[in-house]
Amino acid sequence: MAVMHEMAAGMGGIRTAGDLVARMVMKGMKIASAKEYVANKLGCSVFDLADSAKMKEIRESLDIGTILERKHASTGMAAKIKIAELLDIKIPSVELFKKKVGKGF
Repeated sequence: MAVMHEMAAGMGGIRTAGDLVARMVMKGMKIASAKEYVANKLGCSVFDLADSAKMKEIRESLDIGTILERKHASTGMAAKIKIAELLDIKIPSVELFKKKVGKGF
């Protein structure tokens, strides 16, 4: 887990797309493939994944969490649910949350 945290933080974490790429690496993708996959899902270039200004716009438009909390924007579990849907992956904490509250999403 420490390696994933280091990788995500090194790529900017939520400031850019490090958290999203790290999720795909944890699912078994190589980093280059993970970057391409995330870029395709976000509708941007691989280069844009490391651009904090561009990623701020993308994250706000998709409502998948930003570094600073914004009024009426998704944070925490709501953002994580949107990330799971966007990347077409299962996130254990999201699955557990859905199980506990019901799958009426």
